[in-house]
Amino acid sequence: MSPIVLIIIAVTCVVSYMGLNNASIFEKYKFSVSAINNRKEYFRLITSAFLHADFMHLFFNMLSLYLFQGAVMMFFGNIGFLIIYFGSLIIGNLFSLMIYKNQPWYSAIGASGAVSGIIFASIAMAPNEISVNFLPGWIFGTLYFGYSVYMMLNPKQWDNLGHSAHLGGAFFGLVYSIVMHPQLAFHNMYYLGVMSLPLIYLGYQIFVKKKIR
Repeated sequence: MSPIVLIIIAVTCVVSYMGLNNASIFEKYKFSVSAINNRKEYFRLITSAFLHADFMHLFFNMLSLYLFQGAVMMFFGNIGFLIIYFGSLIIGNLFSLMIYKNQPWYSAIGASGAVSGIIFASIAMAPNEISVNFLPGWIFGTLYFGYSVYMMLNPKQWDNLGHSAHLGGAFFGLVYSIVMHPQLAFHNMYYLGVMSLPLIYLGYQIFVKKKIR
């Protein structure tokens, strides 16, 4: 594993642990629509990715990052990995800010947007070379996004996860992959299309049905 990935995982684990044990840190650095819009605290677009709701949330995101980072590193290198990770993170949170702009109470945490970009980029390059619990990577990705879309469209009072960031992050990861390796990405478009189905449905609910406003 690349030292860059190890550093991101280590920093995320440390900061998440601090946030789980210090409410002031959690509140200061989480994604918050009111804080970003009213106080212009744009740093939250990045810092929120280093906070998690609990250890299971942290473990799942970091495990997904670990499982899918290899293909991204192989095809895009260290710089490409950083572009995808932080580009997906920022675009995912900007998308959340856009759809929740009229809901100042909305807040979220987690590396979901960044991890989504990594997953999409890796599937675009190597859909069958990655396996998770004996499942091909593209099937795992489909289930991953399906669960996130379901939770976003059926919010729970206790749920503070950034499900909406998946869409923006996945979009950035996919677009970057197509721009950098168009022939390979289009060759694997079937797998990307299947994995995109939950996100297409989410886009329909947001932009056509206006369910989240």
